[in-house]
Amino acid sequence: MSTLEQNLAKANAYLERFKNDGVSNYIDGRPVPAASGKTFESVSPIDMAPLADVAHGDAEDIDRAAKAAKDAFAEWRDMDGKKRKQILHNVADAIEAHAEQIAFTECMDTGQSLRFMEKAALRGAGNFRFFADRAPQARDGQALQAPNQLNVTSRSPIGPVGLITPWNTPFMLSTWKIAPALAAGCTVVHKPAEFSPLTARLLVEIAEEAGLPKGVWNTVNGFGEGAGKALTEHPDIKAIGFVGESRTGQLIQKQGADTLKRFHFELGGKNAVVVFEDADLDRAADAAIFMIYSLNGERCTSSSRLLVAESVYEEFTAKVAERAANIKIGHPLDPDTVIGPLIHPSHEEKVLSYFDIAREEGATIATGGEKATDGELGKGCYVRPTLFTNANQSMRIASEEIFGPVLTAIPFKDEAEALALSNAVEYGLAGYVWTSDVTRALRFSDKMEAGMIWINSQNVRHLPAPFGGVKYSGVGRDGGDWSFDFYMETKNVAFATDAHSIPKLDS
Repeated sequence: MSTLEQNLAKANAYLERFKNDGVSNYIDGRPVPAASGKTFESVSPIDMAPLADVAHGDAEDIDRAAKAAKDAFAEWRDMDGKKRKQILHNVADAIEAHAEQIAFTECMDTGQSLRFMEKAALRGAGNFRFFADRAPQARDGQALQAPNQLNVTSRSPIGPVGLITPWNTPFMLSTWKIAPALAAGCTVVHKPAEFSPLTARLLVEIAEEAGLPKGVWNTVNGFGEGAGKALTEHPDIKAIGFVGESRTGQLIQKQGADTLKRFHFELGGKNAVVVFEDADLDRAADAAIFMIYSLNGERCTSSSRLLVAESVYEEFTAKVAERAANIKIGHPLDPDTVIGPLIHPSHEEKVLSYFDIAREEGATIATGGEKATDGELGKGCYVRPTLFTNANQSMRIASEEIFGPVLTAIPFKDEAEALALSNAVEYGLAGYVWTSDVTRALRFSDKMEAGMIWINSQNVRHLPAPFGGVKYSGVGRDGGDWSFDFYMETKNVAFATDAHSIPKLDS
């Protein structure tokens, strides 16, 4: 039996419970069907095979979950930070113990390859440990001296929060949002993406088995226009953290306006990797390839625009095209697979549509540009890694987020044009700069319109560092203390330190 066959046998065993029992909502410590009794079918992008019937939650389900989170809030808020720390470390331990189950389930549910998803549980556990260690100090503030006055600040959890997570790497991104909320002392209503609901159910079960009190974390499945809208409008939900498309973020902000919610948005990107002529071209090529073709190109920080100095443009794009053409496409559970199927037929259709757009706009398809149909791949949503060359910034392929294994390469004449091109999109999430000139790196990154920039590196996350974008790429920052700033309110208490003069208004 091959490794793939062995992995498939394990995956099918893990999925059996979902096929038999479906995926219910999880409210106040127990699995419950949608109040309406409705379900929707979740399918695997590998071959369109049904995975589970999923509870189709709506406003009534969100209301139940929000009330459960509200009822559980006081006890969780008032729990000693050291105790919350221990519970969250227990959750991390339990995640690691279920690492294989999480990885195999995620592969089948999302189409992401095992070589990346086998690390998803470990990264998720790392997120819990990182924020768990900060739970005892989450409420700490500052002492601020002023003339005749001492100001003392403190922080307290904002209340029940709603978290809406995406379908790309859903397990890891759910922990990235939920762990700091819990560490801060908030309770949670989580709405997972409808395309990838399975590991969200595993995650909440794992957390409660590890000792998280009932009602602290509730999960409601459903669609944006139903469960999502109800969550953003619910008066008991004090803040919304959302990861997804920029247009959806705009809708969420409008829907939550009447209740004056706080928002944190991690939205779309059309991120530039800028390669100057003095860069280490082999390393830069490897990094650019990794950042666009890993995770099927379905990542917000992908380097989907390749801006290259004219003098090395032909050489560099030839390197990228050759290496991209050799990337293995296949079943996600094959250990050798790099690119698996895209998440869903509707998303595959969107990505494929840009190949016709590229041809119409006059770009060259240097490699890829088609659906992969070899053998069993024809049953799923497989798209070959693609590179567009002879492109310019006026093309749609250079300005619109495709969110797949598709890279657009544009030449530039000098540093000024490179900067203009890098900033010539409505997004501003991430940027990547390759140069051996440190002063150029400092100068260029200072003017680059992006929330995160890596110099001579691919995206390497450092958990204490801020994560987020500008322009249409988002509002707010995750990571380190920035997460607590979102999930907590800051209070200032001013103490008079002597009998200072107080103005009198009477005569």
